[in-house]
Amino acid sequence: MQTDFFISGRIIDLHQQEIYEGTVHVANGLIKKIVREATSAQNYILPGFVDAHVHVESSMLVPSEFARLAVVHGTVATVSDPHEIGNVLGVKGVEYMIENGKKVPFKFYFGAPSCVPATPFETAGAEITAADIETLFKRDEIKYLAEMMNWPGVLHRDASVMEKIALAHQYGKAVDGHAPGLQGEQAQQYANAGISTDHECFTAEEALDKLAAGMKILIREGSAAKNFEALIPLLAQYPDRIMFCSDDKHPDNLVEGHLNLLVKRALAKGHDLFHVLHAACLNPVLHYKLEVGLLRENDPADFILVDNLNDFNVTATYINGELVAEQGKTNIPFTSSEEINNFNTEPKTTEQFAIAALDVTRIRVIEAFDGQLITKEAWATPKVENGNIVSDTEQDVLKLAVVNRYQNTAPAVAFIKNTGLKRGALASSVGHDSHNIIAVGVDDASICQAVNLIIQAKGGVAAVNGDSEQLLPLPVAGIMSAADGYEVAAAYSAIDQMSKTMGSQLSSPFMTLSFMALLVIPSLKLSDKGLFNGDSFAFVPVVEEL
Repeated sequence: MQTDFFISGRIIDLHQQEIYEGTVHVANGLIKKIVREATSAQNYILPGFVDAHVHVESSMLVPSEFARLAVVHGTVATVSDPHEIGNVLGVKGVEYMIENGKKVPFKFYFGAPSCVPATPFETAGAEITAADIETLFKRDEIKYLAEMMNWPGVLHRDASVMEKIALAHQYGKAVDGHAPGLQGEQAQQYANAGISTDHECFTAEEALDKLAAGMKILIREGSAAKNFEALIPLLAQYPDRIMFCSDDKHPDNLVEGHLNLLVKRALAKGHDLFHVLHAACLNPVLHYKLEVGLLRENDPADFILVDNLNDFNVTATYINGELVAEQGKTNIPFTSSEEINNFNTEPKTTEQFAIAALDVTRIRVIEAFDGQLITKEAWATPKVENGNIVSDTEQDVLKLAVVNRYQNTAPAVAFIKNTGLKRGALASSVGHDSHNIIAVGVDDASICQAVNLIIQAKGGVAAVNGDSEQLLPLPVAGIMSAADGYEVAAAYSAIDQMSKTMGSQLSSPFMTLSFMALLVIPSLKLSDKGLFNGDSFAFVPVVEEL
């Protein structure tokens, strides 16, 4: 590896907010000096991008493979919440992510998961206690208390919740928020507990209330939740309090781009270059106190090259002075990774997914929305066959099931609207946050077939349409693959395409499906224990009888 070198170009200085011609001299992974001088080089040199909030597990890739794909797009670091694997394997899972990330020259910074399990209304594979969090805080790789999803606990000053927040403050760690829909006095109460960020704002009005409460806002654009258009106008007024994040990014989308896409979109809307780069590069480093270079002398040599300020194509990425990507190709080699898991349930039978009609007048339905994590409560007249309520493709009201993968129990079954599926079934063991198996389908036999594919593989995503089956195995905690990231992305693209040939109109059917068990996002979701109202934080019946 080349350790001493220099690169000339037009330097984008985020601190002085100026662009000048010059040369960056690198020695032993650090920026030795930056010299202002005339140069014929046309490329621009600037700090690398930092994803301010991401669940690496949602890429279905282990950290080392996530890094191989992300560096191509100019990402040099992530602020990563490992609560997905934490819900499966506890502290052991968090430690797996840390150690796997060390295999590659990329800067992973992790949080201590604050809500494992996310709620008491679902079955998770592990628990992370306040004592566990304190142990994690003693590790240099743990930079913050990850998203505090138990906002009711915060508002009511629950003792266990406040203990975790107090520990973060004791160790000088930031506390990430997760409070969808909170505004006004409630937003202020949430912030007053010592919570400094939120990435769950769906409207500018909500974000403004949280900004007024003193919080920083993360503009999220992932594979499922897309809030960029609603929130980007805030950047002009609050450039030092806005960050960019992906939250959840599927592998095929990660191949296409990362934060670079948000930078391009913001610039295309006419936002000031320095405002945009503060959100993409500077603000996360300062807020989370990351050891990421910001293109200053004696900083780590973490920077990128782009061809011009219109297209903003990343042509090279350097981390600690190492050229990790160039001209759209990763330079990080594939490395093998250990597979750890927690999967213990037996195959199911078609009969277990049946719902008896009885004297039903209507059924409660989860109304899903493309590009959003939130849902609404809807009602429908049930379709009844042979004394059972069945999926109704004409109304687009299909059966949804969650199967406990940690214990051998009966499935929980409800109904969902707006998947668009006309044939077969989809199933996945990526089911936020506890990662039980979640499935949707047009008939019980197809749902059972898809679920059993996941059980046999001990994790994965599956699509079935009669005799046609596709399965992407996810043997690492039932949510990730240790295979080559580009191969995983291609396999996922194929199964995603199959889901769309089966009728789904969703832009990311499996990502949307994975959030239908996320109880902390209102209004209506399904856990392995039943249908749950996220507004009242209580179970509700699927059927309404006479």
